[in-house]
Amino acid sequence: MSNPDQHTRTTHARAGAPASAVPALTDCQAILRILALWQKQAARLITGIMLALMALGLGLVLMQASGLRLASSVLGEVVITTALLRWVGGGRIILRYAERLFAHDAMFRALADLRVWFFHSLAQGAAAGLGFRRAGDMLSRLVSDIGTLDGLYLRILIPFACACLTLPILVLQLGQQSVALAGVVGLLFACSAFLVPYLIARSGRAEGERLGKNLASLRIGVLDLVGGLREIRAFGAEGRILAHVQADDASLLAGQMRLARRAAYANASAFLCGQVAVFLVLLAAIGVFSLHVSPLAAVGILFLTVASFESAAALTRAGLQSGAMGAAARRVVEVAASTPETVQASTQTDAPEDTHIHLEDVKFRWAPDRPLVFDGLTLDIPQGARVAILGPSGVGKSSLAALLLKAAAPEAGSITLGGEEISHIRAASLRRRIAWLSQATHLFDDTIRANLLLGRPDATEEDLWTALEEAAVADVVRTLPDGLDTWLGEGGIKLSGGQGRRIALARTLLTQAPILILDEPATGLDAQTEQDFLRTLNNVTKGRTVILIAHRLTGVESLDRIWRLSGGLATAAAA
Repeated sequence: MSNPDQHTRTTHARAGAPASAVPALTDCQAILRILALWQKQAARLITGIMLALMALGLGLVLMQASGLRLASSVLGEVVITTALLRWVGGGRIILRYAERLFAHDAMFRALADLRVWFFHSLAQGAAAGLGFRRAGDMLSRLVSDIGTLDGLYLRILIPFACACLTLPILVLQLGQQSVALAGVVGLLFACSAFLVPYLIARSGRAEGERLGKNLASLRIGVLDLVGGLREIRAFGAEGRILAHVQADDASLLAGQMRLARRAAYANASAFLCGQVAVFLVLLAAIGVFSLHVSPLAAVGILFLTVASFESAAALTRAGLQSGAMGAAARRVVEVAASTPETVQASTQTDAPEDTHIHLEDVKFRWAPDRPLVFDGLTLDIPQGARVAILGPSGVGKSSLAALLLKAAAPEAGSITLGGEEISHIRAASLRRRIAWLSQATHLFDDTIRANLLLGRPDATEEDLWTALEEAAVADVVRTLPDGLDTWLGEGGIKLSGGQGRRIALARTLLTQAPILILDEPATGLDAQTEQDFLRTLNNVTKGRTVILIAHRLTGVESLDRIWRLSGGLATAAAA
């Protein structure tokens, strides 16, 4: 029998639900998932930890030996030679440098792997490329959250491993002189290195999560402010929008101040533990409370104690940051949680040659707590047909595109291509058969050539010019100073709206896909430019299956069938 909980999770994921719709991960689960993603760099990461432990060991030896050398000089004895100090000090410097080199290199590689995984998960997710994600939030996750996770290794794992090594060394060294002193100082060290960081981590977890959300909110507001500056000024809304950004900034600053206060309390607690330990060693040196340690040994132990507690201070700071790290890990891993479930790759097949599309009794919603977008949608699009899908905003036209592109999956019903369930077709193979041109098709801040090659990296120069000719924009490109190597600027700002849309059309045509999904392709163009653009589409899409998604028709489209979406169903209309 199948597990109902597992079925629920699968259903939610297949429906393209956001991370909040699936069972929430704990900080520990999210961090373990991140560590699992770093397995490729495991050897480097472990090497960094081992070098850190060796450098720490030599550091503790150096401090204790320096104390003994100093005390023996005063007492006229030779217990530690200068040569030993020189070799131990030199070795510590070399190991410390090697540890920083290897540990940071390993961490940079691990973060690079994590960013690639994150981007891949985002691209495969239910909202991939269809405008259902907020750019500011994705930017915050890709930059800030993943950047925060470098502390998981450098500020938690390495210091924790060092503290685990320091504790037994400290206890053993003190135990040779006084078992009671070793027990008390060991307990103080454990409080400083483990208990205080744990308590501060627990108390700061909620604040760390709020801080991550505040930072994401601030980024979203700033991007909206910059991206919509023209509209903001046109409507005289500068003050209102700026007030929102300032409010987000104030919330972020207040959260940072609260964390800073917690950091001060934690550092004070750890410092107090260290000072009490030093005081106890000094008392032992003069024989108070039956804690008797010889003067020569006391100086070495004192230096060792000071060095040990200083190394533990890193964990106190890490405890404060662990809440932010846990929240960052969950926000990063949530992207994978919203990736649609698919059939195992080993059982998937390539897309068939037949391009007959059929949807039967499809039910779909973007999240379990949202209403159904489609409730029993049945739609038939024969091979080579030219159909229009009409309906007002919010009726599900773009959701249909998401389903056909396998960027989302239905709760129930079936979607077939050439009689084959698209859930059984490899996504890459499916998308080679289906090209998509949307109302918000993005032109990258790169050359025309690079933008075109996005659709078909192996295209020749002749292929590029053919696609531009078909899109009726080749003459414009030829007049540009650098031709295909002309830089378009951010969002294709150096071109007019109609020219940019035709470049995007050329990129779509370059894929040579037999099925074209045109999602409001002429939105934002003036009436004459829109009609010219649609006439171009009529000419260059002959022989292909064309699915035109629009609010209305202009009268110049060449269509075989028209469907109207309403109430989650499709109704045939007169062509």
